[in-house]
Amino acid sequence: MPSNSHARGARARSLRIIAGAWRGRRWRFPDTDMRPTPDRVRETLFNWLQDRVAGSRCLDLFAGSGALGLEALSRGAADVLFVESDRQAARSLQELLAAWQAPQGHVREADALRLLASGPSQAMSLVFLDPPFAAGLLGPVATALTSNGWLADGALIYVEHSADEDWKPPTRWQLLKSGVAGAVGYHVYQFRSAGEQAP
Repeated sequence: MPSNSHARGARARSLRIIAGAWRGRRWRFPDTDMRPTPDRVRETLFNWLQDRVAGSRCLDLFAGSGALGLEALSRGAADVLFVESDRQAARSLQELLAAWQAPQGHVREADALRLLASGPSQAMSLVFLDPPFAAGLLGPVATALTSNGWLADGALIYVEHSADEDWKPPTRWQLLKSGVAGAVGYHVYQFRSAGEQAP
């Protein structure tokens, strides 16, 4: 039986940009098994991030509907890499970015762990990490981000997971903000280089 979070995602096929240059703009995403970040959580997240979005290099892993990366672009992100393994969802995002004339957004149809293993061309300053709740990917992906050079010093990482999941972030991730909305737990961490770790 699908979880309530998946049922919610199955019902909601239209989303809107909350703020920025595209404020109020709506888009529809494919009828696939997605769980878009709720509007209320997105609003809280971007309030937390405040001035860290403009000019940032972003990685939207498990992009799905693209809600987080698109919100970042609307708020002035310099570059967003959307990573999505579902072909239909990836193509939909490519078409949307073209229609919205957003050349600073790029889509990679790829498995997240395989992509992370290859290493980045440039480290990211902002990462959205929202894997499928039941897939067991949060720990391995967090480790790969940390170990393979994807995170710039001081990078912010947004993590979304099932509220009842007990997971341990990498030791170099410092928790800055945390919240719960129904069945969803969400957090913002900051990456600290080895030389900046507390004793």
